[in-house]
Amino acid sequence: MFDHSYFTGGVIGIVVSLINIYMWIIIIRVLISWINPDPYNPIVQFLRGITDPPLEAMRRIMPRFLWSTGLDFTPLLLILVLQVIMLFLKSIRV
Repeated sequence: MFDHSYFTGGVIGIVVSLINIYMWIIIIRVLISWINPDPYNPIVQFLRGITDPPLEAMRRIMPRFLWSTGLDFTPLLLILVLQVIMLFLKSIRV
């Protein structure tokens, strides 16, 4: 007999792991942005390509004065949203 709880627990575990990896990618992108890297570097292009769409969406949602002052809080807000999603998914898994 197939037990659906093990299957959903496994899928949710994989999704939580992918979200955790994505949060680390956001952190790496923020750290790399502080050193002003070569924009033609393939790693930098990959990081920007994978993180820019959600960050741009967050910038459209956030009030302009929060990210136009020179300090960009959108990565922090995106990580907080991802943390909330992870907590929700973990509560479903139990």
